[in-house]
Amino acid sequence: MIPIKIKVIDKKDLQIVWDNGKEDLLNLRQLRKLCPCATCLSERDKQSERFIPLFSESQVTIKSINQVGNYAIQITWNDGHNSGIYEYYFLENFSEKTTVQK
Repeated sequence: MIPIKIKVIDKKDLQIVWDNGKEDLLNLRQLRKLCPCATCLSERDKQSERFIPLFSESQVTIKSINQVGNYAIQITWNDGHNSGIYEYYFLENFSEKTTVQK
């Protein structure tokens, strides 16, 4: 699936409308918490399962979103972090990931 519309809602959610008509609302805090970049993956691996990351407002506020090829988006957060490439498959299945990893 490919997104046809991506929009930030109330500075707390990312709305994605897919080309099949499905619509997802992704929480920005959870999206940042699960950033797929190598640095964030490494940091999560170092933490215990009970670790709860705390993010400042700038860390969960989106500055820009850019398309990467035809398979992903790159989010630049207000704190400058932008190395995470969020593949469409990851975003499409995001609600399942956050349910498991809350």
